[in-house]
Amino acid sequence: MVTFPIPRASVVFVDDATAVRQVLQTNHRSYGKRTIQYDSLSLVTGEGLLTSEGEAWRAMRRLMQPAFHHDTLGGVVSGVEDAAEAIATEWRSTGAQEVFDLDEAMMRTTLRVVGSTLFGTDLGEASARLVAAVVSALDVVVARAQLPVSPPDWLPTRGNIRLRRSLQALDEAVAQLVAQRRRRTLGHDVLGLLLQAQDAGDVTARQVRNEVVTLIVAGHETVAATMTWTWLLLDQHPEVLAELRREVDDVLGSVRAEPVDLATVDALRLTRAVVDESLRLYPPAWVISRRALGPDVLGGYGIPTGTIVIMSPYLVHRDPALWERPEDFDPARFLDGRRDDVARGSYLPFGAGPRLCIGRDLALLEATLLTALLVRDFEVHPLDPATVRAHAGVTIRPVGGLPARVRLRSSGDLGQRDGQ
Repeated sequence: MVTFPIPRASVVFVDDATAVRQVLQTNHRSYGKRTIQYDSLSLVTGEGLLTSEGEAWRAMRRLMQPAFHHDTLGGVVSGVEDAAEAIATEWRSTGAQEVFDLDEAMMRTTLRVVGSTLFGTDLGEASARLVAAVVSALDVVVARAQLPVSPPDWLPTRGNIRLRRSLQALDEAVAQLVAQRRRRTLGHDVLGLLLQAQDAGDVTARQVRNEVVTLIVAGHETVAATMTWTWLLLDQHPEVLAELRREVDDVLGSVRAEPVDLATVDALRLTRAVVDESLRLYPPAWVISRRALGPDVLGGYGIPTGTIVIMSPYLVHRDPALWERPEDFDPARFLDGRRDDVARGSYLPFGAGPRLCIGRDLALLEATLLTALLVRDFEVHPLDPATVRAHAGVTIRPVGGLPARVRLRSSGDLGQRDGQ
């Protein structure tokens, strides 16, 4: 536990799994989310699921929960297949020497999944605008959160002007999305549920906007970051990639006429373990903060009311007291019986307690199936993996993206896959 010498503020960093679990789970009622981290994020998302508290949060969570039930995940599979085929078509149409930014490609791909599965629409050309607006706005708020004193919103600083323009572009894109969705029958996807609640007078148009932006931020950048790091880790560990390909070829094969279903995804055990291990080493939500609503004791130290408590899944996931060879990429630690050995409080890529990410199961399914479908058909090679550095913004992403070359798997691979 480390205290920060910040004037007029009590801030403590906690790097102890038991204390982290106490804050997020066993004594969660004593902690709120009114912190610099979430206040800054709310400049973009408004009071959405990520940043709201109390009854407002509980009511919205209850409203949106049906769209994330396990029974609905079967419908997610086709959206993931369509997104994988879209990026695959792009990769097939270019030469093996062309360089792609994998990070940017995964951002577009996961946003396509968000559009089809959560909003019931194809974002199409709007996806590029949305990604650009979200990334620009988040860059500004991250920079703000790192300043001891932020300039007032009315001051025409470069950051404030950039934020206003990004939010305007984001609001316009969301308004178009809502208008497009209203031209169709409102179903049981998230946006359909929100619009039905708005028509019933239970939520406002602003609340719909806030939740849509929240899902765009939380629903695509996090999975995209996971996919990007997964590609890098697989390239650095060819023995894992070879084993993964054997599983994918066995489970998915080369036959595309057969639809993928949840049972197929469940059979991709190593693929899921690869995603789990990628999330352990590079959890997108690398930092979590809370404000103490009353006095507490963490790890034997008194925590006064109002204290900001900062926790990092990134560090908990690399604690040698909790993990064997914590810096190593070892998907086997999540396979079969060994998965039970992972201490419940030491693995929290989606948070913990009541504020556990509502989209956890969807994100895991999406990342697992995307990995399998693209590994089945392509060789992906980052240009200079040894020099990749992580940047801790809203999520952990590689500095400058992840330039890579992509080519179809060799004919030898294809022949083996077909059993020839």
